[in-house]
Amino acid sequence: MTTAPASVREDGFPRWVRAILELVLILGLWVLYSLARLLADTSMGPALDRANELLHVERLIGIHWETPINQLFTDHRVVGLIGSYWYASLHYVVTIGVLAWLWRLGADRYGPARRALVISTLLGLLMYISMPTAPPRFITGYVDVLSLHAADGWWGADASAPRGLGGLTNELAAFPSLHAGWALWVALAIQLYATRKWVRVVGWVYAIGTAVVIIGTGNHWVIDALVGWLVVLLGWVAATAIGRIPIPVPWAKRRSSAKPVRAGTAVVE
Repeated sequence: MTTAPASVREDGFPRWVRAILELVLILGLWVLYSLARLLADTSMGPALDRANELLHVERLIGIHWETPINQLFTDHRVVGLIGSYWYASLHYVVTIGVLAWLWRLGADRYGPARRALVISTLLGLLMYISMPTAPPRFITGYVDVLSLHAADGWWGADASAPRGLGGLTNELAAFPSLHAGWALWVALAIQLYATRKWVRVVGWVYAIGTAVVIIGTGNHWVIDALVGWLVVLLGWVAATAIGRIPIPVPWAKRRSSAKPVRAGTAVVE
């Protein structure tokens, strides 16, 4: 049987080229995401009004749990410090790590998961821009836990932004919580593709732990976390639907009609 080099994928690009393109794409999306958040209205009055409306909804449906959770992170220094590092770092480190793991598993797993992450992030960004909402730490009675531990980390008093870069973050991007959303994306990806049960359990612990942390540190409302999860679920559904749409590959015919390569090399299906 005639074969093609193992280092060449079915799209005709070497794997290392695809890896570079993916890195550029992810970096570009992150820059776009960060810049677009700054376009949102930063008026504190309307943002506080929306926060109070969310708080009213939480009280109506019985999920107003911010006060005791925030108190736990405030009263216990170790809990608050761990929560601060969790909030300021794992959001990016774990998500990128899972993306790299999915890449190694193959395009059939990496592609749909990456597509779901992009769609849900764009949905969340759209909500940030259209509905700037103040987090609990801007409301009397709630404590900004990261600010309490700013001397012990790299962040300043402006959310989890590094010291001196607080002006580059939108502190009213609370609803929905993509900290919670991305953590659920991690749990879903691990649930779908990990083979070891304990790894899947760790994924769900991470998702639930992140939800507790974002509330306990005073950065999000309970309903922010729930809607963040919903946004990611919608992203997975949309990504799955898009994956069923046949997309013609213009160079596929050229490859199929190309001359056979020497035998002895591996074919990539």
